[in-house]
Amino acid sequence: MPIDDLIKQVREYNPDADVGFIQDAYEFAKEAHKGQQRRSGQEYIVHPVEAAKILADLHMDVITIVTGLLHDVVEDTDVPLSKICEAFGEDVAQLVDGVTKLSRIEFKSKEEQQVENLRKMFLAMAKDIRVIIIKLADRLHNMRTLRHQSPEKQREIAEETLEIFAPLAHRLGIFRIKWELEDLALRYMHPQKYYQLVQSISMKRQEREQYINEVIAILKAKLDEVGIKSDIQGRPKHFYSIYNKMEKQQKHINEIYDLIAVRLVVDSVKDCYGALGIIHTLWKPIPMRFKDYIAMPKPNMYQSLHTTVLGPRGEPFEIQIRTWDMHKTAEFGIAAHWEYKEGHVGDQKFNEKLIWLRQLLDWQRDQKDASEFMESLKVDFFSDRVYVFTPAGDVVELPAGSVPIDFAYRIHSDVGHQCVGAKVNGKIVPLDYQLKTGDIVEVLTYKSSGPSRDWLNLVQTSQAKNRIRQWFRKEQREENIIKGREILEKECKKLGLPMGDTLKTNNLLEAAKRYNIMSVDDLYVAFAEGAISAIQVLHWIKDNFKIKIKKDTKEETQPGPEKPLKPFSGYGKPSSGVRVKGIDNLLVRLSRCCNPLPGDKIIGYITKGRGVSIHRTDCPNVADSLNGKERLIDVVWDTAADAVYQVEIEVSGMDRPGFALDVMNAISDSKTNVNAINARTTKNKLAIVDMKVEIHNIGHLKVILDKLKKVKDVMEVKRLTPS
Repeated sequence: MPIDDLIKQVREYNPDADVGFIQDAYEFAKEAHKGQQRRSGQEYIVHPVEAAKILADLHMDVITIVTGLLHDVVEDTDVPLSKICEAFGEDVAQLVDGVTKLSRIEFKSKEEQQVENLRKMFLAMAKDIRVIIIKLADRLHNMRTLRHQSPEKQREIAEETLEIFAPLAHRLGIFRIKWELEDLALRYMHPQKYYQLVQSISMKRQEREQYINEVIAILKAKLDEVGIKSDIQGRPKHFYSIYNKMEKQQKHINEIYDLIAVRLVVDSVKDCYGALGIIHTLWKPIPMRFKDYIAMPKPNMYQSLHTTVLGPRGEPFEIQIRTWDMHKTAEFGIAAHWEYKEGHVGDQKFNEKLIWLRQLLDWQRDQKDASEFMESLKVDFFSDRVYVFTPAGDVVELPAGSVPIDFAYRIHSDVGHQCVGAKVNGKIVPLDYQLKTGDIVEVLTYKSSGPSRDWLNLVQTSQAKNRIRQWFRKEQREENIIKGREILEKECKKLGLPMGDTLKTNNLLEAAKRYNIMSVDDLYVAFAEGAISAIQVLHWIKDNFKIKIKKDTKEETQPGPEKPLKPFSGYGKPSSGVRVKGIDNLLVRLSRCCNPLPGDKIIGYITKGRGVSIHRTDCPNVADSLNGKERLIDVVWDTAADAVYQVEIEVSGMDRPGFALDVMNAISDSKTNVNAINARTTKNKLAIVDMKVEIHNIGHLKVILDKLKKVKDVMEVKRLTPS
């Protein structure tokens, strides 16, 4: 019976295992799947048994083996989860539920169904990591029998395996499963290239084996001389790894030399470094190809020394050196740390290795769109990684291509928001610098600073993008409420609707509910951001509340501020460095859309209930957003005020070492505070430095601009108007 082989496997590594429990699960699953067949024509029970055997290869506990046997019962039969809970306990039921797809729910698209299944799996993983180990075993056996599927289905399953499940196996350090999944996926995605590769490697196998045996004999003799006990084996690189190298480096198979790696397993960490010394005296190491994963383990717990050397015939080959415990972890990954007798892992260090999973859960809650979820998943969690250090020596893992801003947001949202620059390995770098493994990163911050919209084009991680967008939504909310109200009033006037009747709070609240918006202010924000059409809402209000269009729209007057203004001749008391003509004690604020400075020509705009907004006279919003002149009012700068204003400046010039530093020195010489700085290089080798500086007036700004123009290689200096 198939179950006999499974029980024998389990007893070999766990003599005390409750094999009766496993036998009961097999009988239950066999009865539930009775009459069902796989595409191969085999009885369905063969699949769960083979999945359970893969779990036994990983030395998993009895609960996991039992779940492997039962994992398809709820999904593919009429047996409810409650019956499994009753027969096998809550632990097994929870694991079965975790690996069960949401196949009985209708979704808008196949992609949406895939995303929701992944969300469910990640949530179950966070509760019990065994969920994904069972899922990987299930997927591996499905891949082994994929030949029975249609070509279209083969490619679809192979692509999902390569994009989701193989990277998950990598993140969990289960390389035994990862390598086989990748090779099988390659076989079905690119069959012609796969079989060409197999044939090419097979033709040279005897020659390579002879070479490796020679290397092993030399190394074994030297290690025996110094008393280092070792097990040395040649390990052929898996096909997908060779295929990747050929594709990335555009090389032929004949140009790939390190097709086989030598694996050296010793008794202690001391022997690892001792063996490394012997190897480097025997053969010349290739520069930049040594990696110490013992001193700095990978987040998936992998530890080993890697070195590439020029062998006896001048051909390069890789040697991996590790202890027996490290070797077990390298093969089984997180499964090697599972205490099968206990049924759980309580090791704090073990739990720390799963921080990335908690980050994934936090991040995926912000992702609503299915396609965005899948794309971000591949970038943030399954792409190549870089490992950088904080100044305190903590390791931070980021996707390849990440910049210092990604690092800053990974540390904390506030650190990201206040980032004005970065030092890498003690030197100031531009914010678009791509971090490399081993970099020591220090974030330079300024409390009054904030992110730039340009950062959205620089950052790699979804976490950073989401935090930047949230900051702008929060910061611009007040501006957008005002702008949205103005858009609505303008369109209301254009349509000839009576403003008093149309724009009642109750009417707007009813319209907001129709779009699942909670408040009138949120509705204004939606207008400002272009998410909802103001005209569409006004037509809905007109039709639902039976509001008639006025015959003469000129009779309508714009509502003024909530409090009546007391006019008088001259200018009122100063507020925010500005005096308003004919009005006293009124709230005044400088508009962010054009950031006016003392010395700029300005105009005031009376907002509804929010005082006077001050704009530069050349501000586009004055012309585009403000309909009619009845809400415009004369304002002047208060010359006695000694206020400080923030201005954005852009400096562009020829890219060269020290350009950004020279720009900063010019600002420093003028005793001007810099709140934020972002330096970058364009594709045509142009250096761009954006700064936010504190200015007293337009004359002060002119002095700064003149100083910057004198910096060597500067081509243009200009004041920016926020977009």
